Amino acid sequence: MSSGQVKKKRYRSFRYARIASQALFLLLFFFLFIKTDYSGSDTIEYAVNILFRIDPLLAFSTMLALRTFIALMLPSLVVIGLSLLFGRSFCGWICPMGSLIDLSHPALKPRSTTESTKFPDLAKVLLVLVLISSLLQFPLAGYLDPFSLLVRSLAQALYPAFNNVAVSFFSFTYDHAPAAVNTFTEPLYALMKETVLPFAQRFYDLALVSLLLLVGLFGAELVQRRFFCRNICPLGALLGWIARLGLLDLQGGDSTCGRCRHCITICRMGAIDGSRKIHVDQCSLCLECLEQCPRQIIALGGTAPLSRGAAISLSRRRFLGALTAGLLIPPVLGVRRLSAERDPLLIRPPGARSEAEFLQRCVRCAECIQVCIGNALQPTGLQAGLEGVFTPRLVARTGYCEFNCTLCGQVCPTGAIRTLSLAQKHTAKIGHAWFDRNICLPYAKGIPCMVCEEHCPTPDKAIKFRTATILDDRGIAVAVQQPYVVDELCIGCGICETKCPLPGRSAVMITSAGEDRDPENALPLRTGSGEGYGYGRPS
Repeated sequence: MSSGQVKKKRYRSFRYARIASQALFLLLFFFLFIKTDYSGSDTIEYAVNILFRIDPLLAFSTMLALRTFIALMLPSLVVIGLSLLFGRSFCGWICPMGSLIDLSHPALKPRSTTESTKFPDLAKVLLVLVLISSLLQFPLAGYLDPFSLLVRSLAQALYPAFNNVAVSFFSFTYDHAPAAVNTFTEPLYALMKETVLPFAQRFYDLALVSLLLLVGLFGAELVQRRFFCRNICPLGALLGWIARLGLLDLQGGDSTCGRCRHCITICRMGAIDGSRKIHVDQCSLCLECLEQCPRQIIALGGTAPLSRGAAISLSRRRFLGALTAGLLIPPVLGVRRLSAERDPLLIRPPGARSEAEFLQRCVRCAECIQVCIGNALQPTGLQAGLEGVFTPRLVARTGYCEFNCTLCGQVCPTGAIRTLSLAQKHTAKIGHAWFDRNICLPYAKGIPCMVCEEHCPTPDKAIKFRTATILDDRGIAVAVQQPYVVDELCIGCGICETKCPLPGRSAVMITSAGEDRDPENALPLRTGSGEGYGYGRPS
């Protein structure tokens, strides 16, 4: 066997190792994703948020926004160290988004055979924009980070849809299939429910938006292979810059290659230029060129970092454009009406930090939304402005905050939601309940109703009753128990709004009034000797 054949066989083993690494980390990703869902325990047993904590882009942008060090993001040093040693190998060997894109390649082959990257500077421009805007406390990383994009789309669209299809199928077979079929399908459903299906069917406001973003990302593969990784991903651009300071790279061909362009043709990242030079900041170290080079000219090697240059290769005009956008956007957003008067229905999870710090820390990963037992947390639309899209908020008519649950704080990777003890959770006030006397049955129609009080979880009920005599809708005087809220006891969990038996709009509404995290949103002090101002107030 010739030396060239020996090399090719050894290099082929590198490819198998890369595929095995991608498969392993992809399985790990899905395992952690499934374990983020509620599983009957009030404690998360695994570090399900570890992928977000090893992400240098999220670490840098969050710390720039807060202008302080965040210990939770220390694991990102592992990826930084990996990039210093092995270049941008994270993108080719570990990243679940990259692995899924590679997996979809046979079905989404680009229509164009253009080898050069379509927009070679766009990812770098976006990286500069993300970092500058973060420094000015306008976080953008969560909208472009591959982990946030992938997990958010899975949690809010694909995973609930998967459960919907599975439940519909097994319900159909249970009702209509012969008994012989059910002897197979029922154990299969039980196994899936135990392993891969979510705890319950979930419903989300921005499910279609999340799905379309992911479909667009994968659909871009029809334009160019690894389009997102090469043209958009700011995390990849950051790792590429770090790789320029690294040790290991690939030594490309030379003038002896002649007309052979095979390495350029097969490079999925467009890292090899016309002169056969391999650019370390673009190379994901997939090693296919190493294996398939007909003359085995390409080889693993090392170059002195200073010889590559440490600067981000970005034109002055594009850099200044990104800098200007990063400097202009935050001040302009700061003069909106929303900045002076926040939406009273914007209710954050228990343990959430003050709104400004919460937005700076939150990376829109949807971990808290996925783990919420009662489906109470929903992705925010424009209620918190452009900078608040996809952040979590409580929508009490959909679900309520479980009294004994602290899971959202446990899964938050950046501390945007603090981890609370059970005792702290029991007294954490995220909002306040208000009754609308125009539609509440005991007020509006004289019909007895105690549902809200029965479900109130506080040991000393935050909803109490007073006896009143009113005229019912027939004009007859009746004595009825009318509910009111005790301000000091209500924590704003929303179960009263969720369980209100009225169709459509609930007769009790939760607002952010009185939330612990914002002293300026405190409830007015009582001025009389009654039970408080919180009863009988229309929404």
